[in-house]
Amino acid sequence: MAGMMSATFLQMSRWAITALLALTLEVATPTVTGSAVPSSISRWPLIQTGLATFVTRARDGDQSASGEIFQGRKLVAAHRTLPWGSIVRVTNLENGRAVTVRVIDRGPYGRNHRQGAIIDVSRAAARRLRMIHDGKVRVRLTVLRLGSGERVSPRDTAS
Repeated sequence: MAGMMSATFLQMSRWAITALLALTLEVATPTVTGSAVPSSISRWPLIQTGLATFVTRARDGDQSASGEIFQGRKLVAAHRTLPWGSIVRVTNLENGRAVTVRVIDRGPYGRNHRQGAIIDVSRAAARRLRMIHDGKVRVRLTVLRLGSGERVSPRDTAS
């Protein structure tokens, strides 16, 4: 009888740990939808929901991962997986405002990413989304067009 109880307890413990782990992953992972994805872009979700942050002025003039010089006055963004040059519609879910940005960098990383940030937008994009004061807002990303993923020469983007 004692052996049966401990086996039942062990099964219940495994189930509880599995349920807690699944719940933790559900909360920590941004929501991704889009089942009718054309085969040419099946690797990329069409829609993603999570948090957006914006890039500070300190990054102005720095070279991005794509090779392009980052300029906060342009409507650009950083995303961890979308190819460089991708065009993404970012909608602030708190106020309904939206902006279209071009992915030129990788990110977000660090604490912002661990807290659920899925995109870093430029200061110009953050202004249009009216998120400067809040710093971090819930957004929906809609991929309008996938980019080529090719790096560019910083000289080509200095203007």
